[in-house]
Amino acid sequence: MSLRLRDPGRNNGVAPEFTVDPKLLDAVSPSGDRGGIVVGSGLNGEPLTISALRAMPTRIVLVGGLYLARQVALRAMAVGAWVVIATGRPAAWQVLPQAAGTGPNGRPSPLAQIRRLSPVELPRPSEDAPLLVVTDGGPTPQDLFPPRSPWQTTVYVLPYLHPQATTIANAADIVLMQRLPVGQAELAARIWRLPPQMMRQLTTLKDDQVVALGANLWRPLRLVTTAKEQQLLGPVRRGD
Repeated sequence: MSLRLRDPGRNNGVAPEFTVDPKLLDAVSPSGDRGGIVVGSGLNGEPLTISALRAMPTRIVLVGGLYLARQVALRAMAVGAWVVIATGRPAAWQVLPQAAGTGPNGRPSPLAQIRRLSPVELPRPSEDAPLLVVTDGGPTPQDLFPPRSPWQTTVYVLPYLHPQATTIANAADIVLMQRLPVGQAELAARIWRLPPQMMRQLTTLKDDQVVALGANLWRPLRLVTTAKEQQLLGPVRRGD
């Protein structure tokens, strides 16, 4: 099973349409395929989208800083997903509830929920309300919320690659990697059996560049950001 990186200029089929407040969509996300998340642009500036919210359990691994992880979570929320963040650093994720705002009753919107790194009951995902669970548990996270049902996607945020995270890394449908130091790139090459040229490319990525890796997929791309995202997250960067 693999995730496709989708070019909106091509006929990739029709993904489901999710209902979300248009103001939220305009505020935090550039437009993209229905049901997809825009992760960056290609060499010609075309938006590239991953079908991260779909009718099957999905795993995504992010290797890099919090900036990338929070941007992916914001964009999932903008296309109608519930987002649950399990983290040991809740202050770093307050931008999600801030972006979600409040409901008609004046209480915080339930679209974004921050939880501890311990098992909790999750919202039940559906086609109309997909679920993105972010596990921000360090380089060797526990698999607390493996995706078990359609319309649930679990994102594992790895600040760096660790040999003990090999099982989680290998189980991913897609991996988004930012620049790695040489030792980390060598480990990535062993985990995913990358040739030397790809391994070297991982060490030379710019701060705004990411490689999307999956089955039969190696796609360098450039992160793009909206004005509202810059207000929430600051400029595009490699670190947190």
